[in-house]
Amino acid sequence: MIMIEKYVYRFISVTLLLLFWAGKAYAQQSIKLSNGTLSLEWRKGQVGWMLAVCQVRQGNKFVSFGKESGLCSLLYSKEKPSEAPLSVVQDGDTLYFPEKKFKYVYPKFQKAIAAVPMNKAGIRETFYPAVAQKEGKSIRFRQETSYGDYTAIWRLCKDFPTDIIVDLSFTASKDGFYSLPSPTVCTITEDELQWGIIPGFFQGNEIQPAFQLSYAYAQGLPAYPVLCRESTLTTLASIISNKSGITLAVIPDPGQDRNPYSIDKETHNSIWNIALSHMNSDAHLSPTAYHPVLGENQSFLKAGECTQFSFRITLADSDWYSVYKHAIYDVYEFKKILNLKDTKLSLTNRLFMLYDYVLNEKTALWNFKEYQGDTIAAQSYMSGVVGADNDAMKNSDIGAVWMLAKITGDESLNKNKLPYIEKFKMHQQVKDGFFKGVAEGQYYLWKKKIFTEEWGTHIEPIGLTYYTLMDLGNILLFEPEKQELKTLLKNGADRLLAWQQTDGSWMMAYDKKTHAPIYTDLQDLRPTFYGMLIAYRLLKNREYLNAAEKGAQWLIKEGINKGHFTGVCGDVRFVNDFATIQCAQALLDLYEVTNKKEYLEKSIEAARMYTSSIYTHPIPTQDIKIRKGKFWEDWQFSQNGLCFEHGGAMGSAVDHGPILLLSHCSLFLKMYQLTNDTLFLDMARAGALGRDAFVNSTTGVASYYWKNFDQGAGNFPHHAWWQIGWIYDYLISEVELRSEGRVKFPRGFMTPKVGSHKALGFQAGQIDGEKIDLMLRSDLVFVDNSNVDYITASDVNQKKLYVFLLNNQSKSNNIKVYFPDTQTYKNITIEPWGLEIITHNKG
Repeated sequence: MIMIEKYVYRFISVTLLLLFWAGKAYAQQSIKLSNGTLSLEWRKGQVGWMLAVCQVRQGNKFVSFGKESGLCSLLYSKEKPSEAPLSVVQDGDTLYFPEKKFKYVYPKFQKAIAAVPMNKAGIRETFYPAVAQKEGKSIRFRQETSYGDYTAIWRLCKDFPTDIIVDLSFTASKDGFYSLPSPTVCTITEDELQWGIIPGFFQGNEIQPAFQLSYAYAQGLPAYPVLCRESTLTTLASIISNKSGITLAVIPDPGQDRNPYSIDKETHNSIWNIALSHMNSDAHLSPTAYHPVLGENQSFLKAGECTQFSFRITLADSDWYSVYKHAIYDVYEFKKILNLKDTKLSLTNRLFMLYDYVLNEKTALWNFKEYQGDTIAAQSYMSGVVGADNDAMKNSDIGAVWMLAKITGDESLNKNKLPYIEKFKMHQQVKDGFFKGVAEGQYYLWKKKIFTEEWGTHIEPIGLTYYTLMDLGNILLFEPEKQELKTLLKNGADRLLAWQQTDGSWMMAYDKKTHAPIYTDLQDLRPTFYGMLIAYRLLKNREYLNAAEKGAQWLIKEGINKGHFTGVCGDVRFVNDFATIQCAQALLDLYEVTNKKEYLEKSIEAARMYTSSIYTHPIPTQDIKIRKGKFWEDWQFSQNGLCFEHGGAMGSAVDHGPILLLSHCSLFLKMYQLTNDTLFLDMARAGALGRDAFVNSTTGVASYYWKNFDQGAGNFPHHAWWQIGWIYDYLISEVELRSEGRVKFPRGFMTPKVGSHKALGFQAGQIDGEKIDLMLRSDLVFVDNSNVDYITASDVNQKKLYVFLLNNQSKSNNIKVYFPDTQTYKNITIEPWGLEIITHNKG
């Protein structure tokens, strides 16, 4: 009995000892990071250290995003990769896109399908690190590759528990071009995909089989692991959400991205430091970042030289939008631009300068021409119009024209411009046939005496919404007695109604000669239905409202739910643009008419997507920059807060950067009121304010493209009307927001093409229930601080002047307000982003 007990004891002891050593051996094959929110574990296998667990807390359990990996990679090329376009095969045939006649975008797209952006350049070495070592709260991984020494240090972020900080470094063993991709953390299948977005390039809930629709039009995620170019990456984050509600993102650290203006020269597109992809190199869905970019800035290393790349991986139990805002606010410090704003020219004073400019017949290039027995008026358009011989003329923002005439009471504008612009609009309409009711073209060629479009020989239903229903609708708000205009409006409404398809959609365009639909590879994912809503509001025909709702339902299903939109600029083949934000405004207007909550929800959804058309990097500083011998601070050249005209692989933003036309700002303030989402508020203010470097000092006209700085209107004098329109709407919206409902003004209809801003002044507003009329005159009041904007209005009896003062800085401002009619002053202190309302009895 004793012997048996000894044997059992020895057996147990040996067994425990073996288990101890086995456990110790196993522990050496496993290494972890965890913080209560994230749990990561690597295990050593035959091929190296693989990520076996990557989980985030969801409720009371930890869940995985997808299939864990941990695969690392390195790109090498002995020679600089070629920029020649590759052949893209689609449906078994070579893709030829776009047509060569689209001269502005064709070369950009060819460059965008070269080896580097198509992720086909160089030699790719993949590996699981051979060595892993715990160093305090970090893990260091190492691998001797065929081209040098690779190190990756992982640690959990102490400030944001959903974030993992990763620092890569590589020391080359041979000369050549190198690129460091972020490791593949996890992958998911398309069936598991809820949403994916690379801001500025594409978004959606599916892989898009038509490559050009994803890569050029942002309609879904490409089937290729393309590398998105930095010049049109609006926010530096690649984000993917799965159907379990978990989001994975890769966000490069600030300071590694290019600055669009480097010391004394514009470097918006000439330097490419960061690339992002929604896939790894094996075309598996997994957010991936690259730095340096192969063949680009700082990618060439001599043997012994080192390159580094730092980024964070965010794994969160939240949707894509929350992680997107995390990148914008917490990583790229978006609010910093607001704290730096200090303008020398207020928006109010810009309005006065713009007012003077648009009435100057010489500098604003006004033309008065005889057409079919009438005098018509418009401004010269000195850029590309098919068939033009330096004779194109155009009107824009008709709502702003009539608004300015009303709020200024300007006799010259009312008598010497409006009647002839109205005649232009009337003669612009086709009077009979298949196109009865449409605007034959935005442009009039006075040598040929014809109306035409900027690009191509076609008519678009959206053009009917814009240049018949929006334009005439806005005029009728100011002049409701014009029966002839109502007839033209009805003709347009009936034509748009007749063209509506059975599913609620419209065709992209019709050929002028054959009447056949063209551009049938695209869907009209634009706010075309808005024309029907205008017709209903003015003509009260229920059939128009039914058509508007039918069109909206189709757009929600095929556009907003998928993240698909089409643009309105024909010269760039309708690449997605500011029509996206017009979809949001159109749905909001439809909600206000029908009170159907779905339209409000989808309006907000569309507006959130549009925020990805707005730049949020790099972090602005006060570093000195030099341009044309003049010193500026870095923040004054900042792109932060500016939207692009069209981005992606071939939009204007590739070369020219964002635009200074901030038509969305007033709607963003409304969105903030509806949602309490500060991103809308901050983006509106970051874009609208403090843009002195881009405003022409003589005319007050901001350049259209960021790249042109303070060049002004250039060949586009009609742009000044758009600027009057968005600035005034924005300032009124700020007054309404900050007054918390005390002040309200009725809005007209959106302006055609460029965005969501609206005209005002056709009807009295109110303050505390009292009716007031808007006024714009430079001699009513003077304010001695350019960071304080102001709007003026009068009571209906013209006895009281209301001055609404807006402090547009993050600090309090002391100002002096002077009233010339009574020669009196008022000293006022306004709190940060505050509103002060002065009631002045007229002298």
